[in-house]
Amino acid sequence: MVRPRLDQPNQAQPLGDGNNKADIQPNIPTGIPVNNQTQNRWSSDLFDCMNDSDNALTTLIVPCVTLGQIAEIVDEGATTCAIGGSLYGAIYLTGLSSVYSSMFRTKIRDKYGLPDAPGPDWLTHLVCGPCALCQEYRELKHHGLDPKIGWAMNVQAQQQQAIIAPPTGQQMMG
Repeated sequence: MVRPRLDQPNQAQPLGDGNNKADIQPNIPTGIPVNNQTQNRWSSDLFDCMNDSDNALTTLIVPCVTLGQIAEIVDEGATTCAIGGSLYGAIYLTGLSSVYSSMFRTKIRDKYGLPDAPGPDWLTHLVCGPCALCQEYRELKHHGLDPKIGWAMNVQAQQQQAIIAPPTGQQMMG
């Protein structure tokens, strides 16, 4: 399976002659290289957890589920939700879960050019772990990805959107 790159704008690119559905590869949006002079902002604040109350409740009760969903999207399916969540749950018992979860925050920041705010990623996760997970989840959704459905379904949704989208710049003649 060809994995779409996460650093491209959200648009389909024909790979062949364009007549075959398999010829279209989606470019799932996640980030633009950062211009060193300016950085993007997080789409929501750290404490805006109730902007997505379902995710906030899930994260409060079982943060390993939210971390697993984030890990699967950020790692483009290489880390499954089950593995990411299980690792987080196991590490949680040692008290070092903030180190593991902060790695995904760093990856999200790198992909989207987001600032290291409100503090270093590891410290944000150490002090406000559930809020950080909720913010990362919302950020992925803001960029057109739904962590709840997993990587494969996001790719499939992007492919279907590319197939359904009408060509631009064409007019009807008649």
